Amino acid sequence: MTNSRASYEVPRITEGGRVGPVDSSLVPRFCGPATFARLPTLAEIDKTDVAVLGVPFDSGVSYRPGARFGPSAIREASRLLRPYNPAVDVSPFAALQVADAGDVALNPFNINEAIETLEGASGVFAKDNTKLVCIGGDHTIALPLLRSVASVHGPVALLHFDAHLDTWDTYFGAEYTHGTPFRRAVEEGIVDTEALAHVGTRGPLYGKKDLEDDRRFGFGIYTSADVFRRGVDEIVDALRDRIGNRPLYVSIDIDVLDPAHAPGTGTPEAGGMTSRELLEILRGLRKLNLVGADVVEVAPAYDHAEITSVAASHLAYEFISWYAGNA
Repeated sequence: MTNSRASYEVPRITEGGRVGPVDSSLVPRFCGPATFARLPTLAEIDKTDVAVLGVPFDSGVSYRPGARFGPSAIREASRLLRPYNPAVDVSPFAALQVADAGDVALNPFNINEAIETLEGASGVFAKDNTKLVCIGGDHTIALPLLRSVASVHGPVALLHFDAHLDTWDTYFGAEYTHGTPFRRAVEEGIVDTEALAHVGTRGPLYGKKDLEDDRRFGFGIYTSADVFRRGVDEIVDALRDRIGNRPLYVSIDIDVLDPAHAPGTGTPEAGGMTSRELLEILRGLRKLNLVGADVVEVAPAYDHAEITSVAASHLAYEFISWYAGNA
């Protein structure tokens, strides 16, 4: 008897000439490829406008490890995403060709080498004018991603959603960690110091000097209490005024959300934003010139019921919708 393998073509939604997600009316969501939103891989298409890139790296963490498993958890949670985003009236997978670019393999024992590898890998997309949504991974990865977009656009505006400032100098003498990327970015001149902001910060600091250094670097701060007291619309207006028409990079540490909305992360802080507030802020900013984005610090070992990875998958989907709305 001759063995043979039956070929099986996964039925996909094709709209606007773009290859989209697996058709959930024909293939149950718990089946099929484990790509982000069940989108095609880069190998399945000729060219992509937006790539979802996984960065399973957490060698820069200072407390709980586990964010190296974030990309696979976010992809799994993204199975329930659908092709039309009614909040912003856009079908992102029809407006743009979106694909899953897989994971970048980084050396987990050498942070400097890992940063160089990611800078090179993400730089290929930047030079090809392919927009990235990166799913991490710990916040160390933001530095090489900023380097790659700055190599094309020059110093970029930065919106940083996080419970923490991430502008500390060193940990245990190490310059490259998940708590230092934005200090290094300012020092390297790859961010526009006239258009920097933290959103959602809260919790104890090492000392008042942390805030003084942060102001010296050019950051404005909108705490989670500011979001609560002033409201989403006022915060959105303030951020729009601060950013203007500049090329914009947005970096989201999932711990910007309260632990009730994102328990699966490495350094949780009480008193955070809700997932609804964060999604509405992103939607309010959607006309700004987004050139790069990441969602990081999802550590699924501390999650339950996929609460954190579901939130992260929706944030990544909003970034893709943002790109599509500006196409």
